[in-house]
Amino acid sequence: MRIAFLNWRDSTHPEGGGAEKYAETVCAGLAARGHDVSMFCARHPGSAAEEMRASYRVLRQGGRLGVYAATLRRLRAVEAAEGAFDAVIDTQNGLPFAAPLATRSPVVVLVHHVHREQWPIVFGRVTAKVGWTIESRIAPRFYRGHQYVVVSQETRSELAELGVDPADVAVIHNGTDVPLSVTAGRSESPRLVVLGRLVPHKRVEHAIRVLARLLPRHPDLRLHIVGDGWWAHEIRSEAERLGVSHRVDLLGHVDETVKNLELAAGWVHLAPSAKEGWGLSVVEAASHGTPTVAYTHTGGLSESIVDGHTGALVDDLDAMVDTVDHLLASPAERERMGKAAKEHSAAFTWERTISAWETMLRHVVRRDQPVAGTDDAD
Repeated sequence: MRIAFLNWRDSTHPEGGGAEKYAETVCAGLAARGHDVSMFCARHPGSAAEEMRASYRVLRQGGRLGVYAATLRRLRAVEAAEGAFDAVIDTQNGLPFAAPLATRSPVVVLVHHVHREQWPIVFGRVTAKVGWTIESRIAPRFYRGHQYVVVSQETRSELAELGVDPADVAVIHNGTDVPLSVTAGRSESPRLVVLGRLVPHKRVEHAIRVLARLLPRHPDLRLHIVGDGWWAHEIRSEAERLGVSHRVDLLGHVDETVKNLELAAGWVHLAPSAKEGWGLSVVEAASHGTPTVAYTHTGGLSESIVDGHTGALVDDLDAMVDTVDHLLASPAERERMGKAAKEHSAAFTWERTISAWETMLRHVVRRDQPVAGTDDAD
């Protein structure tokens, strides 16, 4: 099959994160199975307009918002020069690409999560209202009858609230990389770890507040923040405001080896995000036996975390502080949760994810009716 994968960014973009990891792994996995895959995404400083990776092509055009129109133009141009794609994957990261305007090929809509909570956090009132109107009212009508793919049952339920027929929505979970073997183990002194992009809706400031409130009881506690983003200065400011800068390490963007070392060394992983489609960082931490504490009602985290078994879901900051305090003081409980988390994460493999995508795309190429279902990773 010839497949086009439209995604806002790729992992080389300064704001790349879990959604980009998902897109690139699916592209590489499908290409490794003999399919001809092209990924369309935004350009960023220092990036090439076209790049050949080991098994698939990356085509970059447009910027933060211009990527949408620029991608449609390039999609038309590529199909005019090379022939139609068998299928086009249109990632709706808040705003969709509206791929059916540019191609007659079958279009699959990929949604990681609904952005109801994110619009007002990231944008001003007017922009947030326009964005939410497009996502919640216009997009469900525009894509009616198309095949949807989501990464969690929670996202499928949220789309149903917006009027998307659940019978058109298939669930294909994130996979998890086989964790790199690391020689260094758990840190000797208590350590919290956060992994993710530094953007407002990730609410990393909450992790700093947890640290500040727990230092009197755990004076050796440190917080390691792995990741980078345009909100980093606000996070530094919060640490300075609370007087805990000396206990916070902002590591920025790191390679896979350092990331795995950090996840393996942490005692507890925090995921205070306002919304996640799945929570790739949760299962990455779990693969090293590190349990996660996150908020309830934040999308797919209710599936990547089995509350009370592989980690904990809490209602507010006070409960997060209390739960982390308990885990730091209870090595047996941390060990029990960490072991369960590691076993749970092993069920979510990229091989399963890619197989599910391949089956779905073959179905779509036949122009059959959209299907529901799940990859049964849980």
